[in-house]
Amino acid sequence: SMTIAHAQPALAAIREQLQQVGQEHLLTFVDQITPEQRSALLAQIASLDLRSLPGLIERYVRASSDAGKGSSAKIEPVPYFAADHTSKDRGWDREAYARKGRELIGAGKIAAFTVAGGQGSRLGYDGPKGCYPGGAVTGKPLFACLADWILAAQERYRPATGSIPWYIMTSPLNHEATVAFFKANGYFGLKATDVMFFPQGVMPSLDLKTGRVLLSQKHEVALNPDGHGGSLKALYTSGAIDDMAKRGVEHISYTQIDNPLVRVIDPAFIGLHAASPQSSGEMSSKMVAKSDPGEKVGVLCKVDGRVGVIEYSDLPAELAQARDADGGLTYSAGSIAVHMIGVEFVRRLNAGGGGGFSLPFHRAEKKVPFVDLSTGQRVEPTSNNAVKLEAFVFDALPMAARSIVLETQRLDEFAPIKNATGSDSPASCAEIQTRRAARWLGGAGCRVPYKNCGAVDAVIEVSPRTAMDAGELLVGGAGAAKVPAAIPSGAKVVI
Repeated sequence: SMTIAHAQPALAAIREQLQQVGQEHLLTFVDQITPEQRSALLAQIASLDLRSLPGLIERYVRASSDAGKGSSAKIEPVPYFAADHTSKDRGWDREAYARKGRELIGAGKIAAFTVAGGQGSRLGYDGPKGCYPGGAVTGKPLFACLADWILAAQERYRPATGSIPWYIMTSPLNHEATVAFFKANGYFGLKATDVMFFPQGVMPSLDLKTGRVLLSQKHEVALNPDGHGGSLKALYTSGAIDDMAKRGVEHISYTQIDNPLVRVIDPAFIGLHAASPQSSGEMSSKMVAKSDPGEKVGVLCKVDGRVGVIEYSDLPAELAQARDADGGLTYSAGSIAVHMIGVEFVRRLNAGGGGGFSLPFHRAEKKVPFVDLSTGQRVEPTSNNAVKLEAFVFDALPMAARSIVLETQRLDEFAPIKNATGSDSPASCAEIQTRRAARWLGGAGCRVPYKNCGAVDAVIEVSPRTAMDAGELLVGGAGAAKVPAAIPSGAKVVI
């Protein structure tokens, strides 16, 4: 137990640091809170990078600029490897790259990395998003959907190291609940020693008018997660990059948690990233063709000659609407937040800066509850009162010497669960899982029931352990023995 005599010097030192950056108000209530609350507050303040605050406030609150908005930048469509690798003008040797990818997986050079800091609150679910049901029929949690993919890859490609390690970035909000969920579920069949968790960093939320850091309670600074861009710093500071190096891992397969169809380990993408002459092996991306100009996805483009992502809100309308000679969108390359990232690239980015590495921040104006310094009352704002700063991982793309983009089919690997209803909801996700399964099974000779409107008259879920792609259901494929002759109308089927 810390006696008050010991606490004073720490308090004095922190007060002085706060004075230097104009944030002394964070100690307004320091004499009204319990000793435990006081030490928690001081520890919280001590963990912040206070020195960088004045520059950030100047840039993002007073000048209110987004680093990402280079309006004078030259924007061009991005070249990409087409999903149809046999097309005349866009052909590429998919099998050769898939073979290269399988070699790298077999040699133990590949790790999976999932950013899972989010809560399920938008889905009306109290808990980490990864615990939310993802399987269309089984209802297995999103974490299990991704774990099954890793298990399937281990079974097929037999890494020499015995396993494909999985790194999971949580947030301070859900870290303990996530680790407990994995323990309770036996790590979903993976070895506990091959699954590593670390929380992402946080940033203080800033008052929209003054740039002062907000207090969310008298003893607590208002913080927000630093965005998925914080993952490149957290990978380094958590020791994950060192762990990868010890294991001989050279490339990281980056995915988000909200998509149960995501190909967590994809040999063709790994091979292209690591071996294509167009790639420096530093950071690569997947895209799906945008469904319409207004779709809310970032767009992969060339910005001043380098591959990057422009947020949908920042892409000028005339570019978003532009069409090719054949009627397709000129800027069609929708980013799905799936990347391959070189371990050395992450190390190099971090080695430069003293306090770890920071991508440029993006500002978002939000409602953040806060304590009124004059009354001590907590205020629930009705309009935006704060700036939250977060970094986006795709802002590292222009730092790669040569960055490639692979097109993929939405139906095959993109069905995120973000909203409670409508698009990108559990219902739309289950429908895409079913449509994909129906197409794969139909191709393998199974009779699938359809309704008059063209929808599949069943709910079907194919486990990646049965088939990681359509070919594995064909004669001689890994899951061929599990293909039924027919699926009854109205059935719920797991294959």
